[in-house]
Amino acid sequence: MIELRGIPDRWRRYPVTVRDLPVPLLLIAASLVPALHPYGTQVGNLPDRPFDLAALGVVALEALPLVVRRRWPLACLALVTLGFAVDQLLRYHTVAGTALAIALLSAGAHLERHRRTTAVLVSVAYVPLAVALDRLGSTEGVTGFATFYLALALLWGIGAWLRGARAAEAERRRHVAETTRAAERTRIARELHDVVTHHVTAMVVQAEAARYLTAAPERLDQTLTSVTDTGRRAISDLRHLLDLLNPDHSTEPATQSVGELRTLVEQTRQAGQPVEFTQEGSPHETIGSAEVAAYRVVQEALTNALKYAHGSPTVVHVQHGAREITVEVTTEGSGAAGASPGGSGRGLRGLRERVGVLGGELSAGRRPGGGFVVQARIPAGGPS
Repeated sequence: MIELRGIPDRWRRYPVTVRDLPVPLLLIAASLVPALHPYGTQVGNLPDRPFDLAALGVVALEALPLVVRRRWPLACLALVTLGFAVDQLLRYHTVAGTALAIALLSAGAHLERHRRTTAVLVSVAYVPLAVALDRLGSTEGVTGFATFYLALALLWGIGAWLRGARAAEAERRRHVAETTRAAERTRIARELHDVVTHHVTAMVVQAEAARYLTAAPERLDQTLTSVTDTGRRAISDLRHLLDLLNPDHSTEPATQSVGELRTLVEQTRQAGQPVEFTQEGSPHETIGSAEVAAYRVVQEALTNALKYAHGSPTVVHVQHGAREITVEVTTEGSGAAGASPGGSGRGLRGLRERVGVLGGELSAGRRPGGGFVVQARIPAGGPS
């Protein structure tokens, strides 16, 4: 039962031309069945012509273009229309003539450009076909030809309606996704402001007051000054993070990005952690949320490596693509970064939220051969 449920998902992963192949193959097979010859599509009421070798070419011309009915709907409609005209003029009246209805429906649903021009050209092309069939002795009459044309126009209209419905659904989903993302970003920004900024501000105020309330040695004064400076930098970084998470964030450049990773790696090396760093591709000139998130992923992974696998070799690999940034940090040894019994895992959970808000993915876990790996894929907002 589980295998059967997975079939539709696997089928959707195939190219669209492969998924569109069964329909033309079915029409060709049906056209070759002698018992189905009287049930082909016919306009003009002309007597049927016996099925011969030339009919195979007509059937192929009518049915095979349906393979590209969604990828190249205009080319598909043109070839199928030509095959249908030949089919009717030679009086084969094969089952493959049904391909015209499918091609019109698909063109109405998937054709993006020159829709009106295509409709006009197909309508104009129908006139000489009707005239030619009439001269060959058709008893259809104006009413019959007009009725057949209206049926074709209805198929086009149904396809156009499907296209409009699909576009409306896509717009609705995009709006829901944007609304959800904006609400999530606002929620995270509010939590950071309420929980973190308050405590850091208190630290700065207390450190400033301690300078005047104690007769501490000069070294203590220097230490408190360092605490003050660190707190102020933390507040600055937090305010910038709030700007990034807020839907109405400013366009000021980020204070930390992938471009500063070499400095971060060097600081980790000075702390006694052997780190190998590689970087592929060119970072974006404009630093945005994706770059900051990538920096935070590496920062958190290196911090956990120092805590739980100090001295174990660590490999950092960052790749800048046109549409996304990928990060992988691997730490060897028996320790597991972020998975130590003494760790809360809050850092990695926060990173998952942050990367998820941007539409990316983050995973972290033990490797089969030992050690720990953190991987992240972050959309960079490049041109599509």
